[in-house]
Amino acid sequence: MTTQVLLVDDHPVVRAGLRAVLESLGDITVCAEAQDGLGALDVLARPGHGVDVVVMDLQMGQGMGGLEATRRIVAAGGPPVLILTTYDAQADVVAALEAGATGYLLKDAQPATIGQAVHDAAAGRPVLSPSVTAHLVSRVRAPGTTLSPREIDILRGLATGASNRALAKSLFISEATVKTHLVHIYDKLGVDNRTAAVSRAREEHVI
Repeated sequence: MTTQVLLVDDHPVVRAGLRAVLESLGDITVCAEAQDGLGALDVLARPGHGVDVVVMDLQMGQGMGGLEATRRIVAAGGPPVLILTTYDAQADVVAALEAGATGYLLKDAQPATIGQAVHDAAAGRPVLSPSVTAHLVSRVRAPGTTLSPREIDILRGLATGASNRALAKSLFISEATVKTHLVHIYDKLGVDNRTAAVSRAREEHVI
């Protein structure tokens, strides 16, 4: 018996490469492909689709992303989802796991590692790459320094050069609230200005 995979990625070349890698292992078959989350949901809506595990990227151009697709697949009682991506920011990892992903692996993993992760995810066993595990351990060991989802939103805005006013408008909060969040962000990251905050957040893979 081979493990049947639904491969979801917006880059045709990447899908072709992943298909070749997975099927070269001999006990995995890519039974379907999709270029975004909506396409994945369409495949899973077909009677008798036969998918054992969904291997999905996080960001997929203008189409439905991996997080929303994962939430919907899990809510519908679909097959396990293994996130396979280049993004290792703590915020992305936590969001994927909270959405219900069974595993989170980076695309630079060795073929055998990806293959084993596919089998483990299909069996419902949690799968995390070493760097992802390190992020989560860090989060658990120092909960007082962990940034909240709102603080991460503000940091991402800072990374684009957005002003306090622009951040307040985009997040539907007051400028005073933005300033309060910035004080907390600076304290948690051990910095004293916006540029240093963004730099430290990137160094620690927070954003």
